[in-house]
Amino acid sequence: MFFYKMVPATAAIHEVMTTSPQASTSPRVPLYRFLGPRFWPIWLGLGLVRAVNVLPLRVQLAVGRTLGRLAYRFARRDRRIASINIRMCLPGLSEREREDLVREHFESLGCTLLETGMVWWAKDERLRKLIRFEGEEHLRAALAKGRGALMLSAHFTTLEMGARALTLLGPTSVMYLTPSNPLIAELSRRNRERHTVQAVTSEQIRELLQNLKNNLPVWYAPDQRYTGKNSEMVPFFGVPAASNVATSRLAKISGAPVLPYFPERRADNSGYVIVIHPPLRNFPSGDPVADTRRFHELIEDHTRRNPAQYLWTYKRFKRPDDDPYRR
Repeated sequence: MFFYKMVPATAAIHEVMTTSPQASTSPRVPLYRFLGPRFWPIWLGLGLVRAVNVLPLRVQLAVGRTLGRLAYRFARRDRRIASINIRMCLPGLSEREREDLVREHFESLGCTLLETGMVWWAKDERLRKLIRFEGEEHLRAALAKGRGALMLSAHFTTLEMGARALTLLGPTSVMYLTPSNPLIAELSRRNRERHTVQAVTSEQIRELLQNLKNNLPVWYAPDQRYTGKNSEMVPFFGVPAASNVATSRLAKISGAPVLPYFPERRADNSGYVIVIHPPLRNFPSGDPVADTRRFHELIEDHTRRNPAQYLWTYKRFKRPDDDPYRR
């Protein structure tokens, strides 16, 4: 995404949001290996983010929105992708409304940049003052059954904050992919290991199931485009999308309850609300596509509440036989 190229020191926020570190059993890579000139912009950007993180949240988010507005001016490719996605998913918007939403989305992405620094470095005490949970009792009741809890989330711009927030409620595991940027991969892994029991990759299904067996909540966001095993075409906002339908299989094998888990940034910039829904009933149903469609509908409802906070600058609907992003 151009926004992340324009601010290379953030090491591609999109990578941080959609990917993450390997399991905590992975050996650490010495940081001196990342002292070469190619990594200097990243180190500089991280230093600036760390410096801004000491400011009050409202000031941080104001800086983030300013960065987002700056990125919007230059990110032609990502503006186009976001506009196409919004037009496909929210066809009732006028052209002016769509343009305004794209601008607001870039401001939200700018906030994500600084929030990632808070997720990595802020102490639990500070985050507890900024985060309010709704539905915490649903998680407690699920864990009382002793089979863990699969926390089904999605790629909102508050994704990083949502994953860290879950750790405030107790020992937690998270599942991600691995970033392609080696420095960001190493720093992400190190910082997440400080707050979670284990961060596992998407290939480490056994580890995920073991964490559920150990009665841990596992943060899991399978809503992005997926074309591998367990991929099916499932409507998302009424548009066919290559989707991962493995959630049903994981729930069946583990017996863990599945709880939708959605974070949102408050409109007044005072903090965050994390909504934990009750466990999905009759899940899995025996029809993985229907189960995935059910989850998609929950994402759609939450997105309509906070449209600027969903990740629009991503080619969600690209398929081998149909690429709506092709010029």
